[in-house]
Amino acid sequence: MNTTESCEAIRRNRNDLLAILNQLRVGTIMLDEHGNTLFASNPVLNIFGKTADETAGMPIEKLVRTNRGDLFQSIADNRAGRFTLEADSPEGRHFWLEVEAVEDPEDARRKILFLYDVSEVYGLRKLLKGNAGFHGIIGKGPAIEKVFAQIKSIASAYWTVLIEGETGTGKELAARAIHSLGSRKDKPFIAVNCAGLTDSLLASQLFGHTKGAFTGAVSAHKGVFEAAEGGTVFLDEIGDISMNVQANLLRFLESHEITVLGESVSKTVDVRIITATNKSLSEEVQKGAFRADLLYRIRVARIALPPLRERREDIPLLASHFLSVAAVFSGKKITEISAGAMALLLAYSWPGNVRELRSAVDFAVIHSEASVIRPGDLPPEISNSTEETSYLPLEGIKDEHERFLEALRQSNGNRSRAARLLGISRATFYRHFSLIER
Repeated sequence: MNTTESCEAIRRNRNDLLAILNQLRVGTIMLDEHGNTLFASNPVLNIFGKTADETAGMPIEKLVRTNRGDLFQSIADNRAGRFTLEADSPEGRHFWLEVEAVEDPEDARRKILFLYDVSEVYGLRKLLKGNAGFHGIIGKGPAIEKVFAQIKSIASAYWTVLIEGETGTGKELAARAIHSLGSRKDKPFIAVNCAGLTDSLLASQLFGHTKGAFTGAVSAHKGVFEAAEGGTVFLDEIGDISMNVQANLLRFLESHEITVLGESVSKTVDVRIITATNKSLSEEVQKGAFRADLLYRIRVARIALPPLRERREDIPLLASHFLSVAAVFSGKKITEISAGAMALLLAYSWPGNVRELRSAVDFAVIHSEASVIRPGDLPPEISNSTEETSYLPLEGIKDEHERFLEALRQSNGNRSRAARLLGISRATFYRHFSLIER
């Protein structure tokens, strides 16, 4: 092979190697002995918004923007070979990168860095560990703060609890919070949806049955009261149970004893009962559909969860949280909700409450093709809503957070008009609103 052919073979090998490195999702950087960039693969260039020509000879500290002091010295001194680094792109996106540093086999003075983008993993961990709110219930407005205080006050007691609220307000989350804050937190928490179950199925699920106790009972079954020994049983949609099951439940609440279907001997069970309903049980008592004596037993302590339309100040916080979760699981780089879309979310009546809001945000993430949720990305019942909205007088709203959001809602997302409504400059509104969105 002559010199020309050798040079051509080397060039082809180099190009093949570069093509492979650029196709890998792992970023690659080669540094000289002084920490200057000799090579950066396409994934690195994409993260930090640079071209290959710009990075040639660039110090690693200038390429990788981080709060770490002398980055190259940290790489040189690193003995473990791999460490986690936080860095920012020119557009302001925050990255978590796992960096593996190895010596160049051709020259021990040079370093080869392999960068693994683990931002989604760290972002998800942050979401799971740092939910704004209280034991999984998102919110910080006065209406939901009152609920948090009620949960704290009744968690440590043995009282039965009735949680009232519309569908989608988070009744099971509230029940779990009560359980988690109480002395039974290390014991089972079992939730039972009473709606739609027949008498025999519900009675069997609650109290258990022996083999052959009824047609179809081919084996013995332990009921949830017995399975939750020492813990908590949450009976959701308690207003839907029949009068017969109501009588059995009342008997249990008075004696703390159960009789398994098919047995004649009762047994004592220690469980705390938390119930929930989206009905007015007082009205059900008036109609003869619910026992008054059972109602008095289950609502010793009671919590009323506010519908989302009565805690609109929490909508931006909830929507941002749901957006963060949906973006992580969808793999899309959607970072915010536009002012126009947020105004629509604030104006909508939310008959399905928080559950419907989460569904709406998921819908928007699925349909969005940009990094920002726009009004057209929202479900049609929200983006095309023509329902009349009642506005609150701004001067009567003491909380600044609520006042800014109400002004934005009244201006249909127009920040300049919202600033005029508040009597402040547009710059002041933008500055305050950016803090609210965080």
